[in-house]
Amino acid sequence: MKAVIMAGGFGTRLRPLTANLPKPMVPLVGRPVMEHIVILLKKHGITDILAILYFQSEQIRLYFGNGKKWGVKFDYVTAEADFGTAGSVKNAENFLDDRFIIISGDVVTDFDISQAIEFHEGKKADATMVLTPVEDPVSYGIVITSKSGKITRFLEKPSWGKVFSDTVNTGIYILEPGVLKMIPPKTEFDFSKNLFPLMLSKKRKLYGYVASGYWKDIGNIEEYFQAHQDVLEGIVSLGIPGKKTKLNGNTLYLGNNSMISHSANFSGNVVIGDNVRIGPRAKIYNSVVGSNSVIGRDVNINRIVGWDKISIGPQARISESILCHESYTGEAAIIDEECILSDGARVGDKAHIKRNVKIWPYKEVEAGATLSSSLIWGERWSRELFSDAKISGIGNAEITPEFASKVGAAYGALIGPGGSVAICRGASNASRMIYRAVISGMLSAGLNVADLQAAPIPVLRQVLKSGRFSGGINVRMSPRGNNEMEIIFFDFNGRDLPISKTKSIERLFFGEDFRRAPIEEAGSIEYPQRVYESYWESFLSHIDKNIFENSSIKVVIDYGFAGASEILPRILGSLGIDSVALNSFVDPRQPFYFVQRQAKAIDQLSSIVKSLKADIGILLNSAAEKIRVVDEKGEAVSDQKLLLKVTRLYCDAFRPKKVAFPITSSAAVQQIASDYKAKLIWIPGDHQAMMDAASSNRNIFVGGTKGGFIFPGFQLGVDAMFAVIKILELMIKNKTDIGKVKGPWDQLFMSGKEVACSWSLKGQVMRRLMEFSENKKRLLIDGVRIVEDDYWILVRPDRKKALFHILAESESLEKSKELVKEFSSLIKKWQK
Repeated sequence: MKAVIMAGGFGTRLRPLTANLPKPMVPLVGRPVMEHIVILLKKHGITDILAILYFQSEQIRLYFGNGKKWGVKFDYVTAEADFGTAGSVKNAENFLDDRFIIISGDVVTDFDISQAIEFHEGKKADATMVLTPVEDPVSYGIVITSKSGKITRFLEKPSWGKVFSDTVNTGIYILEPGVLKMIPPKTEFDFSKNLFPLMLSKKRKLYGYVASGYWKDIGNIEEYFQAHQDVLEGIVSLGIPGKKTKLNGNTLYLGNNSMISHSANFSGNVVIGDNVRIGPRAKIYNSVVGSNSVIGRDVNINRIVGWDKISIGPQARISESILCHESYTGEAAIIDEECILSDGARVGDKAHIKRNVKIWPYKEVEAGATLSSSLIWGERWSRELFSDAKISGIGNAEITPEFASKVGAAYGALIGPGGSVAICRGASNASRMIYRAVISGMLSAGLNVADLQAAPIPVLRQVLKSGRFSGGINVRMSPRGNNEMEIIFFDFNGRDLPISKTKSIERLFFGEDFRRAPIEEAGSIEYPQRVYESYWESFLSHIDKNIFENSSIKVVIDYGFAGASEILPRILGSLGIDSVALNSFVDPRQPFYFVQRQAKAIDQLSSIVKSLKADIGILLNSAAEKIRVVDEKGEAVSDQKLLLKVTRLYCDAFRPKKVAFPITSSAAVQQIASDYKAKLIWIPGDHQAMMDAASSNRNIFVGGTKGGFIFPGFQLGVDAMFAVIKILELMIKNKTDIGKVKGPWDQLFMSGKEVACSWSLKGQVMRRLMEFSENKKRLLIDGVRIVEDDYWILVRPDRKKALFHILAESESLEKSKELVKEFSSLIKKWQK
C-alpha cells in the first residue's frame, strides 16, 4: 500500500516559524513534523511514500532524499499550481494505481493506521475519512456518520449553532484509485469541499472511521507550542530522539556528545539534542533544546521550544516561548511568555521582550531595550534611516525593491530633475535586484543615470572625481557577511555623502512629499565607456613605475571572486610585477567570501606564499577597500600590526610631515610618528573621518585599523588595489619584507569588550566617565581615551547600537584584560 503525504502547504498561520521553512519541516522535539509521519507510516508497514510538494519543495527533497535512511522509498510530485488538496493528488494519478492512504505532512498523531485500513477494507469503501472527536470543533470540518460509519452529512467549519457532532475531519483518507476519476484535471478541487460532497451526492461508498489516540493540526503557533507540551507530558506517543534518563522523578532525553554542568537542574520532561553545552546552575523545565545549542550559566528557561543552534547567554530568563534556528539571547535578557525569536533573531544583553512579541528572521533588538510590539518583515526598528553615508537592512525584508525605489526617488528629489548620478553595484543577484529598483526611483524623479554596473567602489570614486556628476550610489551585500544589504551614497567629489545631505534625504523619504517628474521628463540611462581605462590611467600616474623595472618581487593575491579581479591584474601586468592570482573571477554566489571564508582563505594564501617563496600574500575584500596580509613566512599579519608596519615603511620612504590614525590605534603609532618627526593627528574610528583627514592636507598619510589606507594623491577614500601596489612599492624602496619590519609594538597587547547600555543612559555614563577621568591624561576624539605611562584604555559609545566599546592596550596581556574588566564594571555601575 502506498502513502501520499500532502506537503505543499504555505504555513501562513505559522509565520514567522515558516518564514524560511516549509510547514512540514518545522521541527517537533528535534525532528521535522513530517519525519514523525514517515516513522508512523513505517511502523504500520507502509514504506512506499509519495510526497506532494508545492511551496519550498527543495528543502523537503534534500532532507528525505530517496527515503533509505528511514527504510522507506520516496517519490515526489511538485504541483504545477495550487489545485487544492484533491487536485494536487489528481496531478500524481500516474503514481497511484492501487489503494492508498493520504495524510498531511504537518499533523501530529499516533493513530493506529492499521485499524483504519482494516475498517476501510471491511466496509469495501471507495473512500474512508479518518475522524476524531475534539473539544472545540468549530475550527474544523464536522462529519456526521450513521451507526454503521457511513457518512451522511458534512459541515465545513460551522458556527456553534450548527455543531451537531464533535467528530472532525483529520485530513487522513484511505482511497481506492478509481475515486481519482471523479477529480477534474488541473482544476482547483478540494477533498472536503468538493470531492466528498460529490461522492455523497452520487451515493458512493463513503465512510468515516472514528480513531482513538492523539491528533493535532499544528495550523497555528498556539497548537504548535501545545503539541510540544503534549509530547513532553506523554499525552502523545512519538519517538523522542536521545537517551532516556530518569532524574529524581523527572525525565531527560539526552542527545550524543552533549556536555552538561553537574550543577545544572532539570525538572519535568526535557529533551536535549546532540552537541549541546549547558552551563552551571542552569534551570530547565519541560523544554526542548535543539542540537548544537549553547545554554549559559544561571539561565532559567521554562517550557520553551528551542530549535537547533540557539544560544542563550548567562542569567537569561525565558518562559513559554519559541526560539528558532540560530537565534541569540544575550546575557541577562528576559523573554516573556508567548514570544517567538525567528531564525537568526538577536536579543541583546539585558533586553526585555514583552509577552506575545514575535521577532522575525534576522531582526536585532538592541542591548538594554524593551520591546513590546512585534518586529516583522518590512519594518525597521531603527533610530534613523542612515548610518553615516549608508542605509543598511535585511535584504528583501527591510531593504525591498519597493523601499529601494522610494529611496532612489527621494535622492533624486534632493539632486533635482536633470541632474546626473553615477551608480555601481556588487556582483550578487540580490545587489542587482535592489540596484535596479534604486535606478527606477531616480529615473522617476527625473535624474539621468550613468550605469557602471558591477564595479568596485574605488572605481566609482574615480568616476565622480571627473566633475560630471552630482553624486553616486553603490549597492552591495554587507561586507559583514550577514543577510544585510547596503545602499551607500557619495557626494559629487567622490567622498562619502555628508550628514547634512543624508538628513535631507531622510526628511524627503519620511515626508513623502518629494516631486516625481512628469512622464515626458523621466530620466535616462547611459553606460559610460572607458571607465576602467580612466581608472588605470589615473592609478598609474600616482605610482613610481620605474621602481618596479628591475624588481623581482613576487606577490600572491586572492581576489575573493570580486570585481578587483577585472582591474588589478592589468595594472600588475603593466608594471611587470610577478603575481599569482587566486579566485580571480567574479562569482555572484560568493559575496561573503572575505568574511565567511577568511580563515580558510588566509590558510591557503599562507601555504601558497611559502611553497612559491613569494614575498607577500594579500586578500582583498569584495568592495576592493580593505586587505588582509600574509608575510613572506606565511604568517598572517593582524590589522593593527599591518597599520604599524606600513606606517613604518611609509615614513622611512617619504618622511611625511603629518600622519593621521583612528583613536583605536595602538600607542606604537605615536612612537613611529615621533621617530620621524611627523605630526600625529588622532581621528574618530570611521571612514568619513579618514577622508576628512586626507582632504585636509594633500600630503598626509592616513592609516586605518581595519585593513584600509589612504595614500596621498590618488584617492580620498580607501582603495585596496592602490594599497597593494603602494605596499609593494614601499617594500622595494626600503629593501625589506613585511615580516622583517619590527618594532617595540611586538611587546604590546590589546583586549576589548562590548558592554550593553540603553540609549537613555548613554549620556549619564559619558558624564560619569568624564568626571572619573577629569584629572587624568586623556584624549577626547571619539569617546574617552585615558593614557597612562604603561597602558591606555578607550571607552567609546557605539553610534548605532545601545552599547559601549572598551579597548585597552598594555605591555602585559593580563593587564589589558584587567583594565577591560575594571571599566566594564564601572560602566555597569554608572548606569545605576
